[in-house]
Amino acid sequence: MAISSLPPLFSSKLPSPNPNPNPNPRTPPQFIPSATRSPTSTDSLRAKSHLLTLISDQDRGVKTQRNPSKRSEIIDAIDELAVYGKDAITTDSSLTGTWRMLWTTEKEQLFIIEKAFVFGTETGDVLQVIDVEKGVLNNVITFPPVGVFFVRSSIEPVPPQRVNFRFTSAVLRGENWEIPLPPFGQGWFESVYLDDDIRVAKDIRGDYLVVDRAPYSWKE
Repeated sequence: MAISSLPPLFSSKLPSPNPNPNPNPRTPPQFIPSATRSPTSTDSLRAKSHLLTLISDQDRGVKTQRNPSKRSEIIDAIDELAVYGKDAITTDSSLTGTWRMLWTTEKEQLFIIEKAFVFGTETGDVLQVIDVEKGVLNNVITFPPVGVFFVRSSIEPVPPQRVNFRFTSAVLRGENWEIPLPPFGQGWFESVYLDDDIRVAKDIRGDYLVVDRAPYSWKE
């Protein structure tokens, strides 16, 4: 289907799951270098703050694509933070929630974030909506005010940190219209760090994802 034949995605009047989507992650506090490397809660907070500071000006990863040294620095910070989460179980109910993307290396999502203007819009919040008890995962890309593209998946937690997933369906939704798309693919991701505020994951393709807990719950 030619792009020009798609109905307008961005004049949608459907109720918005997030009436005020914020595409810009909050700016974290500045990193304070640690004098020791002992695995204390203070060290983990410093490592977390350091990572959040590094990604705070990276436009969710768009700028990082053109800066290999910055990418390496961020991945090193992820690996450092993962040390403090290595003994944690991250596949239980703590994984459930609406997670908002702060930074990623996933090229497909970054392409949509960067090129949404071509379709006359901008990308809003990019979300992972997980319900461990129900065994479902929705990957969601919002287009304010209410356009949305989401991919449904079934999930199988494999403790302590891996989750297997299989795509089941995809939907592009606009004003009074909806285009179903065929599901495609399966894989896994590992949440190598998770706390009350953020989660850091690696996946089967070697991509990285940093998300925070959104201040709202997304629903279809």
